[in-house]
Amino acid sequence: MTLCLSGGVGKGKRTGKSMIRDITIGQYYPGDSPIHRLDPRVKLFGTLIYIISLFIFKGVAAFVLAAIFLVAAIKLSGVPFFYMVKGLKAIVVLMVITGLFHLFFTQGTPLVSFGALTVTREGLKNAALMLVRLALLIIGTSLMTLTTTPNQLTDGLEKSLAPLSKIGIPVHEIAMMMSIALRFIPILIEETDKIMKAQAARGADFESGNIFRKVKAMIPLLIPLFVSAFRRANDLALAMEARCYRGGAGRTKMKPLCYRKCDYAAYAVLFLYLASMIALRFVWIRMSVFLEW
Repeated sequence: MTLCLSGGVGKGKRTGKSMIRDITIGQYYPGDSPIHRLDPRVKLFGTLIYIISLFIFKGVAAFVLAAIFLVAAIKLSGVPFFYMVKGLKAIVVLMVITGLFHLFFTQGTPLVSFGALTVTREGLKNAALMLVRLALLIIGTSLMTLTTTPNQLTDGLEKSLAPLSKIGIPVHEIAMMMSIALRFIPILIEETDKIMKAQAARGADFESGNIFRKVKAMIPLLIPLFVSAFRRANDLALAMEARCYRGGAGRTKMKPLCYRKCDYAAYAVLFLYLASMIALRFVWIRMSVFLEW
């Protein structure tokens, strides 16, 4: 059920149907790189640390360090940089809207006015930093899913959250639901592409017209997509029941997770990255206070 990426992208005009394939979350790029071989718990912890560092630590120096760290990880993973950047195309509208909100609705020193809207120096800075933050966030999370199979993610989540099972939290069920959701993302993307092609062959137009007409044209697409999703979910439930699946109690693993030297080395690199970000934050705060003084 895992979708593997291979081959190139054909040339020509890009349409909404091709943009559907630009979603990289949930897809897996097969390989044998050092990042692929890492324990999934290390990659989950690293992704969490990276996300926290993007939203807690501010300043240009922190984003430069985060970008260098991400580029180094992509280089080690062996995943083509094109696949990493491709995931940004699916959220380009969200990025534009976020940037405009920061640009026009941040109070500060006025630069340019467009009627009732005013661009401020602080708004321009916040918009640029937020766009960089979102780009690094999407590429960073895509790196984890592109180098980790859904089965490994399930095992890693279940193992990482195992202590919570002592207080009655169904850890195995939560990990299983997240794994199934990740598996269904590329499947539903492929199903959406097939339905769009079938509807286009029957005369449907998803490209022309204003935004309201495009939304209205999506209704014939959503109905068969929901029907297909429910049918697949029912088939999966029947298959799990036929194989006597009864939850995680007493279940063993075919490939139990165990840490290796490379995993401990990766933890050391992550803690070094976190320490560097904390140090940069203190330096940035001291510089800001000095400049204000």
